[in-house]
Amino acid sequence: MQLTRFDERIPKTLILEQRARYENDRTWCFWGDENTPFASLARHRWRAVSVANSDKSVRVDCGVSPYRMLASEHFYNAAVAALSKTSRIQLQMDSLLLSEPRFQDGLWHVETSNGALSSAMVVDTRPVAPVASDAALMWQSFAGQEIECLLPVFEPDCVELMSFSTASPDRVAFTYVLPISSTRALVEFTVFAVGPQSAQSLSAGLTAAIEERVKGAAFAVLRSEQGVLPMGLAPVISAQAEHDKPSTYVRVGLFAGAARPATGYAFQRIQRWAARCAARIADGSPPVEHAKDPWLLARMDRIFLNVLKRQPHLAPRMFVDLFCRADSQRVIRFLSDEARHADYAAIVLAMPFRPFLRQLCRPSAWL
Repeated sequence: MQLTRFDERIPKTLILEQRARYENDRTWCFWGDENTPFASLARHRWRAVSVANSDKSVRVDCGVSPYRMLASEHFYNAAVAALSKTSRIQLQMDSLLLSEPRFQDGLWHVETSNGALSSAMVVDTRPVAPVASDAALMWQSFAGQEIECLLPVFEPDCVELMSFSTASPDRVAFTYVLPISSTRALVEFTVFAVGPQSAQSLSAGLTAAIEERVKGAAFAVLRSEQGVLPMGLAPVISAQAEHDKPSTYVRVGLFAGAARPATGYAFQRIQRWAARCAARIADGSPPVEHAKDPWLLARMDRIFLNVLKRQPHLAPRMFVDLFCRADSQRVIRFLSDEARHADYAAIVLAMPFRPFLRQLCRPSAWL
């Protein structure tokens, strides 16, 4: 969609989409004011979020940068509408790639279910396959249901960002609730673990989370969503893997650095990349991959993930302490990739000292 902003500078572009049609299959959330990209498309926004464990709960004011929920159907509709306004970009649905891109005579050649194609540049968003469980430090797996309840059981003014289950020695588990109204909400059960979790393995946790909130009231399931996100990709995957390929080919997406390692937030990071990549293509330059995180941010995320990996039972206290001890705007900027140096310091001071010191002494902390 970013490329449509450049009018006559848009090169002839073909988007191959494997799906036969777009559905409301996922939800993106982010903090931001009215000037944040795509904030106007957000289905709902909240001026407060809460984080809780079995001992403590904290409610965080985020009125300056409300927490926003963007349903995928709204983004898809806006993207398709934008593409329809230019004849220079074609969206081809239900198109399967039958061969890997092959570079010959200055062009990329691929076989698709709709015929052979040639292109001067390729932006490849497909996940790297197969993906081994050790390809990331940890994995964020989630399963959710949007439900409509007959009784008003949800607090519509506040997101349950993280409501932790009982501390576990082998995983981090919490419930995430986006209340659309007092009777309607998206409820997700999320697990951070060393390997991906199947939707079936998460079903019991999701059922328990919903039952705890509806308190016996009847409800209907409107839709479901699920996903698995890498947290802290191994360098071989997060870097451009095809070193021998010309710069006219780039691999992007979740398995190429699109998601924030420590949180899984990806939407705004992807939009920043898309804007930068579109501008280069419109100028006649090769496309670009995702920008690497600043050194300090990357090291902090890696240390944090290693602490979670080795001591997941600490997570409920760590996240609650983070929001209790650090100013909410500093935490939000840190989670939104907009942190200043003072924000980094505040985050470090909010974390438990000994687990992080031990991790700092490990060689892997600096890789």
